[in-house]
Amino acid sequence: MLQRVTNASVEVEGTIVGRIGNGLMVLLGVAKGDDESDARYVVDKIRSLRMFADDQGKMNRSLADVGGAVLLVSQFTLVGRTDNGRRPSFDGAAPPDLAKRLYEQVVADLRACGTSVETGVFAAHMRVALVNDGPVTFVVDSRERRLP
Repeated sequence: MLQRVTNASVEVEGTIVGRIGNGLMVLLGVAKGDDESDARYVVDKIRSLRMFADDQGKMNRSLADVGGAVLLVSQFTLVGRTDNGRRPSFDGAAPPDLAKRLYEQVVADLRACGTSVETGVFAAHMRVALVNDGPVTFVVDSRERRLP
């Protein structure tokens, strides 16, 4: 989930561990079956999806265009299912070792492209604060990508 923000932060045990100004708050859910190609797809979308306004107010600029930062937080509940009963099911979530590896790959790949990245703490209880600018929020699902 990509949210355009004017600022965002994440706190663990009373300490701010990540904070950004203008950019994207990214909540990353890793599902069973996801792999490195899914991580690369997400990195490309984070950097290139035109979510920021140009001089005419149209969403024609990407994160890379505006030099924005990313606050990346792992969130397995994004892959939770709520279609049966009253308790969410997390059977579709990737095992923690795979989820952490792909989460770390996304962080590393974004940084390798020159993007400023702050993070939460994988598998920790976090308090996330943000000011959603717009609001502008998009869900990017690598399983729904079209092949070239």
